[in-house]
Amino acid sequence: METNSRMQSGEAMAERSVMHVDLDSFFVSVEQVLHPELKGKPVVVGGKPEARGVVSTASYEARAFGLHSGMPLTTAARLCPSAIFVETDFANYIDFSHRFMAILKDFSPYIEPGGLDEAYLDATGFESLHGSIEQMARRIKERVRDELGLCASVGIAGCKVVAKVASDLSKPDGLIEVPRGEERGFLAPLPVEKLPGVGKKSAKVLKGLGVHTIGELSRADPDVLRRHLGSPGEVLHGHASGIDYRQVSPPGQAMSISREITFAEDTRDRSFLESTLWAQSERVGADLRSQGRHARSVTIKLRYADFTTITRSRTLQHSIDTDQEIYATGIALLDRVLETEKRAIRLIGIGVSGLADAATQASLFSADTDRLSHLNRAIDQIRTRYGFDAIQTGRATRREDTPDSNAK
Repeated sequence: METNSRMQSGEAMAERSVMHVDLDSFFVSVEQVLHPELKGKPVVVGGKPEARGVVSTASYEARAFGLHSGMPLTTAARLCPSAIFVETDFANYIDFSHRFMAILKDFSPYIEPGGLDEAYLDATGFESLHGSIEQMARRIKERVRDELGLCASVGIAGCKVVAKVASDLSKPDGLIEVPRGEERGFLAPLPVEKLPGVGKKSAKVLKGLGVHTIGELSRADPDVLRRHLGSPGEVLHGHASGIDYRQVSPPGQAMSISREITFAEDTRDRSFLESTLWAQSERVGADLRSQGRHARSVTIKLRYADFTTITRSRTLQHSIDTDQEIYATGIALLDRVLETEKRAIRLIGIGVSGLADAATQASLFSADTDRLSHLNRAIDQIRTRYGFDAIQTGRATRREDTPDSNAK
């Protein structure tokens, strides 16, 4: 995390120039660059309509028919019979993403990727090299278009949340700069759903409180928001007023690795929770081994319908890197919670911390651990070559395929 002097005080942070740069319809746009015959046509990336999948990205021509990300492919085919369905090709998307991030790094070293196709950029002090912050943004857009053949939308503001809203509103291929001091007025008339962090369920809660716009959210009683949304309500209240002190944090070596998922419906189905936890443990274990690291602590995270969130952790006597040991520790922690807590769960996650480059203490069951390590690495090699879903274990649930994942 960047901790230089210009980022230390609220006053200094208020003088920041932050960009949010977002590539428009990224997967589709890459396909159209690689296959020019797709340009100007309704294109859907995600797979064939007869498959049990969902739309990853739809071109603007397809969106005109009501198609959107997350929609079942069968529904997309029914709404837009003329749509051209394309399989995802992550190798190409990752290549374009690396080139996109390289362009941004030519403008500022302070880059925080938000995925393959978007990133925050702290331009504070660097904008003068290009004449103005707007000219800097336009130069970024030009390079993305000239070098990648893609369109980028840019939001500029004094903080991350407002820059993100501005880039979303500028789509497609737009640029919006929110002058310093006008953040609250810019946000006020927008529907509350436009504020990052407000999902379908929280929007329903807010509307039940009579909060329909971001401006109304900024004027709401923080105590009322806290009672109905928990601690996230306080954060949203500040963001609705254009107050966001989060830094643009360039990625470094992760201090922890975790996976989590929010369920469409709250659940106490024991077998479903176990299979979800196993699928997450596989992902965490694969990430851990890909970095050549071991972990000493395992943590599970649970969130309930009222947004109450708890974590339970265990520090182990020996460091681990196998899916089975991560899961075994996680399931033991889950058992303890389920014995006393009867509320349904809306989110579950598992993570590891206390990371080191090599194991420092052998397991008491070293022969079994060695066998599991060799097995896990063999599976890793197959998944690296053919995709993670090339091998599915019996206890894993496919619901984990689209998690709210993170590595911290």
